[in-house]
Amino acid sequence: MPIILRLDRVMADRKMSLNQLAREVGISNVNLSNIKTGKINAIRFSTLEAICRVLDCQPGDILEYRPEE
Repeated sequence: MPIILRLDRVMADRKMSLNQLAREVGISNVNLSNIKTGKINAIRFSTLEAICRVLDCQPGDILEYRPEE
């Protein structure tokens, strides 16, 4: 898939754990873990907005596009 999720990198930069981010965003640890590991096909804008608000980042900090070769 040409969209790569970099949530783990942003979380590490902010020194935020999965449990803490899930609690502050208001989603389950399992759902956040799936986002973090890229095991998703879609993400709601409201979830992306909440993640960006809590991590004080832009969507482009979390999402990266790499064209398939």
